[in-house]
Amino acid sequence: MSPAGTDAAAGTLDWTDRLLEVDVGPVAHGGHCVARHDGRVVFVRHALPGERVRVVVTEDGGGSFCRGDAVAVLAASPDRVEPSCAWAGPGGCGGCDWQHATPAAQRALKAAVVAEQLAHLAGVEREVVVEELPGGPLDWRTRMRMAVTDDGRPGLRAHRSHEVLPVGDCPIAAPGALLPVLEREWTPTAEVEVVRDADGEVHAAELFEGERHPEVGSGVAHERAAGRDWALPAEAFWQVHPHAADAVVDAVLEGAGDLEAGACVWDLYGGAGLIAAPLAERVGPGGRVVLVENDPAATAAAGECLADLPAVQVVRGRVEKTLGGLPGPPSVIVADPPRKGLGRRLAGELGEQGAARIVLVACDPAALARDVAALAEHGYRLEHLRAFDAFPMTHHVECVATLLAT
Repeated sequence: MSPAGTDAAAGTLDWTDRLLEVDVGPVAHGGHCVARHDGRVVFVRHALPGERVRVVVTEDGGGSFCRGDAVAVLAASPDRVEPSCAWAGPGGCGGCDWQHATPAAQRALKAAVVAEQLAHLAGVEREVVVEELPGGPLDWRTRMRMAVTDDGRPGLRAHRSHEVLPVGDCPIAAPGALLPVLEREWTPTAEVEVVRDADGEVHAAELFEGERHPEVGSGVAHERAAGRDWALPAEAFWQVHPHAADAVVDAVLEGAGDLEAGACVWDLYGGAGLIAAPLAERVGPGGRVVLVENDPAATAAAGECLADLPAVQVVRGRVEKTLGGLPGPPSVIVADPPRKGLGRRLAGELGEQGAARIVLVACDPAALARDVAALAEHGYRLEHLRAFDAFPMTHHVECVATLLAT
C-alpha cells in the first residue's frame, strides 16, 4: 500500500485536496506567501506573513512545491482586514491577491517582492518604497478584460482557472464601468474588453474567434495626462489607474535627467505617445524623439495626438526588428516593454547604443530584475528606482528604473 498522498505508479507526491496546517513565511512574487510542510514548499494565497493557517492544496505537480489556499486563519496578522469583495477568497476571482491586507501592508509586501527580485536576479541590494497613488484602493480600474460564461453572462475568471464567475460588480472597477456590460448578454465563451475613459464614457468590445466587435460607446477614449488631452482608440494601451500615467511620466522625466535642446531620445514600446510628448517638449523642435510601437491603433493615435510636436518621429514595427535602422545615437533610451521585459538579447543590443541613461518602465519585478542584470553586463548600473501602487489589491506594481552608463 502506497503512502498517503503518493502516486505509486508515478512515484511522485500529490497532496491535492489535502488540508495542511502551516506557519506562513515571507511574501513571494505572484500574490502568495511561502510556507513549508514536510520538507516541501507550499505557496499559499489569502494568507499574510507571520500567520498560522489551514491550507487546502489546490495544485500539486509532484515536485518540490505545491499551491494552496488558506481556508482558516488560526493566528492572524495585525495587517489582516475583511476583504471588500465576497469573491476575493479561496475558490473565488483571481483578479485580486491582497484584499485581506491593509493598503499599507499591501505596499510593503510589493516593496519586499521588488527588493527580493532585484537581489536574487540582479545582485542589487536596494531598499524599495512603493508609493501610494491618489484615490484609495477601490474604484480605480479603468480597463478590464472580462470572460463570458457558456450562457452569455460576463464575469471574471477564477485564479489559475478557465472557470468564469458571473460577478454582479467589481469593487476595484471604476464607477459605472461595468454596468453597460453586465446588463446585456454576450456571445458564449467570448471575452469583453471594457474601458472607461477620463470623460466617464464606457467603451466595450467583444473579442471572439480572433475578431474584435465594438458594442458599447464611441470607441474613442478621451484621456488627460502629461498636461495634454488625448483621443485614442479604446483598444490602444493606456495605464489602467487614472493617476498612473502622470506618475510614470514624472518618474521617467526624472530618470531622463537634464536633456539638452537638440538631443536624440528613443521611446521604445511608446504606445500612443504618453512619454514621447513631454520628452519632445524638452528636446525642442531641433531635437528628435523616436517613438517605436508595433500596435497600429497606438501608432495611429500617436501620429494624430503628437502632430504639434515636430521632434517626434513615429516608427511602427517591432522594436527588435527596427532597432538597427533608428536614427541616433540616442543620449537617453526609454523602454516600456511588455510584461516579459526586454529579454537578454534586446537588453544587450540597447546596452551597445552608447546612451548615457536607460530608463525602464516595468510592471513585473522579475522581468525588471532580469533586464537590470542583463544591462549590467554592458556597463549600466541601477541608479534610481521608483515604484507605484498602480494596481491596488493585486500583486502587480509599476516600477520606473533609471540606469546610468558607467
